[in-house]
Amino acid sequence: MKNLLIHPNEGASVYQRITAADAGWEHLNMEARLLKKGESWTGYTGEDEYGFILLSGNYTVTTNHGTWTTSNGRKSVFSGIAHSLYLPRHTEFKLTATSELLDIAAGWVKAKADYPARFKTPEEAAIEIRGGENATRQINSLIEPGFGCSSLVAVEVYTPSGNWSSFPAHKHDVRVLDANGELKEADLEEIYFYKIDKPGGFALQQVYTSDRSLDEILRAGNNDAVLVPEGYHPVVALHGYNCYYLNFLAGSDQSLANTPDPDHNWLFDSWTFRDPRIPMVTAEMNNQP
Repeated sequence: MKNLLIHPNEGASVYQRITAADAGWEHLNMEARLLKKGESWTGYTGEDEYGFILLSGNYTVTTNHGTWTTSNGRKSVFSGIAHSLYLPRHTEFKLTATSELLDIAAGWVKAKADYPARFKTPEEAAIEIRGGENATRQINSLIEPGFGCSSLVAVEVYTPSGNWSSFPAHKHDVRVLDANGELKEADLEEIYFYKIDKPGGFALQQVYTSDRSLDEILRAGNNDAVLVPEGYHPVVALHGYNCYYLNFLAGSDQSLANTPDPDHNWLFDSWTFRDPRIPMVTAEMNNQP
């Protein structure tokens, strides 16, 4: 098993990069990079489909499928909702920073078919509030199940100071169909890419299997990534520090179908209120000066 906690290469333009070969798995790749105004990221998707998630700043992108420009990119992940760009296989692109500094992430995976390119604004990202009490968190759907792509999924999650997230713990490491042939659990690889709202903060993430053949607790700080090759994977945010993570997933299905840890199923019916700090961000925040 390779190291599940990947630290950033601070000071580099491409400050986080994980390939499937690095992770020791089959499908999922991601990177995050910083671009100064006027700098460009030029590439070709090849046999892969790409999802670009705007972390902060603004850009214009020109492709053989169209051109898109952002004007209300958030100032940080804690100041609004992401713009998302999906590019299918065989796409040439040139993405250029139009803000003083652009922070952007991308996930990519082999494509099984051709789908249309799609640009998604913050207003189009559905907000879901999950959990309750100190397990309340916000999920923004970016490249969600049913989006129109082969297998890539991307969501961003906000966990207030001291709260639990991805909890009760769930897993998605085996493909399971019910008696009617409906998908109950997908076999997915997953990356958690973290941002913390203040220096010195971190989140704790456990990755464990039922038999505890895998059982690690990881301290994830700003710009760290955690690999989830299998097993359950709950998160808790350090008291005093709000936690953001961007999830990229890919595997057997373009789905988030999962199985909760049966030891904690009772918690789903236990909550009596939701944390009033949620939602932490809205699309309206993107337009604030």
